Amino acid sequence: MSMLSRVAENLYWLGRYIERAENTARLITVNSNLLLDLPRRVRLGWQPIVDIIGASDLYKDQHDAVDERSVLRFIVASPTNAGSILHSLTMARENARTVRDIIPREAWEQINHLYALVKEDINRVYTQRTRFDFLRQIILGAQTITGLLSGTMTHDEGYAFLRVGRNLERADMGTRIIDVRSASLLPDLSGELTPFENIQWMSVLKSMTGYQMYRRSMRLRVRRADVLRFLLQNLQFPRSFLHCVSAVEDCLWELPNHEKPIALVQSLQRKVQRINTDKLEQSQLHDTLDNLQLGLAKISTELKHSYF
Repeated sequence: MSMLSRVAENLYWLGRYIERAENTARLITVNSNLLLDLPRRVRLGWQPIVDIIGASDLYKDQHDAVDERSVLRFIVASPTNAGSILHSLTMARENARTVRDIIPREAWEQINHLYALVKEDINRVYTQRTRFDFLRQIILGAQTITGLLSGTMTHDEGYAFLRVGRNLERADMGTRIIDVRSASLLPDLSGELTPFENIQWMSVLKSMTGYQMYRRSMRLRVRRADVLRFLLQNLQFPRSFLHCVSAVEDCLWELPNHEKPIALVQSLQRKVQRINTDKLEQSQLHDTLDNLQLGLAKISTELKHSYF
């Protein structure tokens, strides 16, 4: 491979960290809206967000209570939580700094700008009046970086590694959102709360910015099996699991020594295509998503062996 493995790894993690910051901002936005939409007697709170980013144990070590302010500080500003927005942007900036001669200058400036904005305005996330605007700026900032890199960076091996990182992170976050959000989907409530179950499945779609595209593609009301099919198996929606792993495969074909990682990606594609969402009970869904996450972890490990 003509590219240094260190440079390849930095680009891969740059893609992952920018995606992570954006997804976390989306999650907080959707959770804040969901808490406003659900009736007061339905208590979902902020614990699901900590679960989604896979940091429950770390949170428990550092906090006694799961209140809104503590969770927001932990997932937005904590330097010790690898999934926090500030940590993600700090690491994205560090990875970008080491590959400044490879990425366009505008992208490097935008990464710096977004990092400075979050660091400076972080207290805006604690009040509802300013929270949504602050989070929207993070999402737009991350998308600007992604668009700049796509539109102005040479689409060579380096860009392939960047895309691999972005799509693996997106696929991983997608499975976490579906798993945790569906586990808290009011399983034992009486029929009177059925509309709220629909609100929650809408929140799953909105967490992945998929609500409008779901309506356009499925032309159906929001139904569990259809939402799962759309978010796991739709090849055209850019945040579905199958689309993300297929994008990873496309990138790997452009790289040398790709036989082993591609074999793992294709095996994972077959696994997700075999899922029958109509017959998937809640307990089976959890195991299925666990299995998909294990598949992603294997691909990440193989990339490390093959390239980094």
